[in-house]
Amino acid sequence: MGGPGTRLQPLTSTTPKSMVPVLNRPFMEHTIAYLKQFGIRDIILTLSYLPGVIREYFRDGSPCGVRLTYCLEAVPLGTAGAVKNAEAHLDGTFFVLNGDVFTDLDLADMFARHREKGAKASISLHRVEDPSAFGVVETDSHRRVKAFIEKPPRAEATTDWINAGTYILEPEVMRHIPPGHYMFERGLFPTLLGRGEPVYGYPHRGYWLDMGTPGKYFSLCMDLLTAAVRSPLLPGLDGGLSYGPRVNVHPSASVTGPVVAGGGCRIDARVSVVGPVVLGENCRLEEGVFVKNAILWDNVSVGTGARLNRAIISSNAGIAPGQEVADRMVTPAETAPLPR
Repeated sequence: MGGPGTRLQPLTSTTPKSMVPVLNRPFMEHTIAYLKQFGIRDIILTLSYLPGVIREYFRDGSPCGVRLTYCLEAVPLGTAGAVKNAEAHLDGTFFVLNGDVFTDLDLADMFARHREKGAKASISLHRVEDPSAFGVVETDSHRRVKAFIEKPPRAEATTDWINAGTYILEPEVMRHIPPGHYMFERGLFPTLLGRGEPVYGYPHRGYWLDMGTPGKYFSLCMDLLTAAVRSPLLPGLDGGLSYGPRVNVHPSASVTGPVVAGGGCRIDARVSVVGPVVLGENCRLEEGVFVKNAILWDNVSVGTGARLNRAIISSNAGIAPGQEVADRMVTPAETAPLPR
């Protein structure tokens, strides 16, 4: 394993990616809070992998102050096919969000521009240095979309604005999505362009990150801890210390923020924790441990004198006494490089 293409699978074999903990809260909970701040409270979740884990946590959405509807896929239906599967619940203009993306995109302004343009579909755009791993979106001077080019070679890319995975769609476009597996990028959007329908891009110059790889996931957590970006789920996090209930810190331990520690954590004598660091629930740092720039999930045990630096340690993993873990992700079953 390793390299920039490494995915999150080693960390998520029993956890849907949308439930991966981000500062000790599921990633999807951050997304729901983001939607809620724009007044969006009716949310449809299209689920395929381990849907029961998600339903058990969120239930009907009322603990988060929203109403959740679940649409399950017996087989993966693709980006547009999944939305088609939810068509019975769509009766007006609606947003579609990519479940891997964290962004501070202003949904209210995007919606206003969508109405102003009379668009049938609006697509959020983000500028990247190397568009070769993404879908490039060409627009005219009025931001009307002219063409989609999927993952062009870097030297051949005509623009560095990419499809950023947030859409606004009018309900009538659903008739162009056939049943079964179908994609927005290669199916619906090119079809709408071919029919001359108004499809517009909405450029976003703020924060955007697809957290689908361990390196990107690590970056997101570090950015939130250092307040490079904020989550509406944790508005008060300002680089200090945030402890859950029953956290026990020995008087001789040193903890320097930003640090988030879940309930039941124990930090023993002469431990040094240098933020940014996340400790999940019931983590144990034994005597003399050093932890810096690290993310520990729940129930992680770090043995006496061990050292962690730029590491992700998944739930229920143990670090042996004296072990040094740097630039790695560790599960109970394996260890692998953490891409930069």
